[in-house]
Amino acid sequence: MSERDIRIGDAEREHALELLGEHLGQGRLTVDEFGERSARVATARTRGDLLGLFADLPDPRPRFQQVAPAEPPARRSSFALEPRMSGVVLPIVILGCVALFFVLKNPFVFLLVLPVMLLLGRSGKR
Repeated sequence: MSERDIRIGDAEREHALELLGEHLGQGRLTVDEFGERSARVATARTRGDLLGLFADLPDPRPRFQQVAPAEPPARRSSFALEPRMSGVVLPIVILGCVALFFVLKNPFVFLLVLPVMLLLGRSGKR
C-alpha cells in the first residue's frame, strides 16, 4: 500500500481546511474554489484525496506523519490451543489418568499429566 492510499481522519481534514483558508486569505483561491475544495475535503478518505486538492497550490500543503509498517501477527506454535480448550484439556487428561490407574493399577500413569502441562505452558495458554 502506498502512502497516498492511507486513510485519513477528522484531524487531517480539519488541518487541510485550515490550509485552504490560508490560500484563500492569500488570494490563491476564489471563494467558489474554496467552497468546492472544502466540500471535497469533507468527503476525502485517503491522503491522496487531500493531496490532490493542493496539487496546483504552493506550500503550505498537508504533511502527514510517517506510518510504521504493520508488524506481522505473532506466530502461534503448531500445538497452540484455543483459550477455551486449554482450560478443558488438563482436567480431561487427569480424569483419564485416574481411570487408567484403576484399570492398570499402576501409579506411573499420572506421569502423563506432566507432558500435557508442559505443552499447555509452551503454547502460552493455561
